[in-house]
Amino acid sequence: MNPRTVHLAAYDTLADWECGHAIGHLRSGSYFRAARGAYDVVTVAATTGRPVTTMGGQRIVPGLALDALRPEDSALLILPGAQLWDSGEELRPFAAKAREFLAAGVPVAAICGATAGLAREGLLDDRPHTSGAAPYLAAQPGYQGAAHYREADAVRARGLITAGPTEPVAFAREIFAELDVMEPRILDAWYRLFARSDADAFPVLMTAGTAGSEDHGAEAGSGDGPGDGSV
Repeated sequence: MNPRTVHLAAYDTLADWECGHAIGHLRSGSYFRAARGAYDVVTVAATTGRPVTTMGGQRIVPGLALDALRPEDSALLILPGAQLWDSGEELRPFAAKAREFLAAGVPVAAICGATAGLAREGLLDDRPHTSGAAPYLAAQPGYQGAAHYREADAVRARGLITAGPTEPVAFAREIFAELDVMEPRILDAWYRLFARSDADAFPVLMTAGTAGSEDHGAEAGSGDGPGDGSV
């Protein structure tokens, strides 16, 4: 089975800017390999009984309750940052769901405050990872992964993607690499255009999905940027 659904966690105070690049392209299929179609993106909340309100005031009507989410039905779980990650344990069930996904071999992508939730859950103790800053994770109760912290824009290691709040483009880059939806040179061009406004990347990006455009000479996730990419 090859699920074509990506699940996006949704909760009050969600940081609006952190997942837009990823979910926008996953749902549209923009710049994907010719044989790869777009994904459905389904929002998942603690309950479907009420909308959630993001940090920017957008109201999201969840499509699925967290307890109904099964790893076998998903290609990826995305955990955005939110102020709630830093104000108590209300979002802990989402970190527990991430543990369930990783145990099942289904990838998880966490950015900003969600990395703190995973740190408290013990999911960063044995995997290379990053966040907004090393001291931020060091302050999390139970965190024992300091030796695996990487100063990088985004890190992808054994099915777990992590990034800090200032790196939504690198976060998306590693998601695309994990799902293998773009040719390596297209992914590199995508990152250079969206992260650096590199005009030279545009003509390369416009060849995405065309016949004969497959190019295995570059490494996915390199992004020509400061991140470690896949570990």
